[in-house]
Amino acid sequence: MSDRVFRQYYIQGVTRQGRTFRPSDWPERLAGAMSCFRPGSVGGSPRFGSHLGFSPYCVPRVVGGVKCVMVDEALRDIEPMAWDFVMNFARDNELPVVGVGPADPPA
Repeated sequence: MSDRVFRQYYIQGVTRQGRTFRPSDWPERLAGAMSCFRPGSVGGSPRFGSHLGFSPYCVPRVVGGVKCVMVDEALRDIEPMAWDFVMNFARDNELPVVGVGPADPPA
């Protein structure tokens, strides 16, 4: 077991049963819901134009052909309820959460 402390996590779009998670645009929907949590925001208060892009703390990605959402642990510091929402989404939908370092996407 490693003592490594992860600061980023990938929520993978394949259920524990091996099925592709649906709907197919789930990463964009989840990241879009978190778009107001960004550097300089106060308690998730939207800034002008925040609806035009994803938060750097919750970003859709494709890793190894699997749709994922990268979640930075900084989100927990900015708004613990937003962090809980994202992690509970993964748990409730039985999606794996893989901890990675800032520069190592999961294999």
